[in-house]
Amino acid sequence: MLTILFHSMTAILLTMILLTVMTMLNQQTLNNRSKNSPFECGFDPQESARLPFSLRFFLLAIIFLIFDIEIALLFPLIISMKMMNLKITYLSGTIFLIILIGGLIHEWKQGTLSWVK
Repeated sequence: MLTILFHSMTAILLTMILLTVMTMLNQQTLNNRSKNSPFECGFDPQESARLPFSLRFFLLAIIFLIFDIEIALLFPLIISMKMMNLKITYLSGTIFLIILIGGLIHEWKQGTLSWVK
């Protein structure tokens, strides 16, 4: 028992020493102009490198991911058709699809899916 405690304390102490040395060696200057500026083949940038990100694109990507995951959740339903009662499988699949279509209609009415505004 004493050896396990000794090895544990040695491992913790060694880890703390390594973390301290790494922190001391890794001190960087935060206001280094050459590292903070964007790099365009050695030339100064002509425009701002920080273009505004379209929030509409982000929302559409999130909606796509949500619906993509929900469609992937329908695949086990196909396998369960062989193992379970068909009525229960069809009912659960229909309810799931109704919820999906309801979410799609809600997003459509909110105007998230239209690019022109």
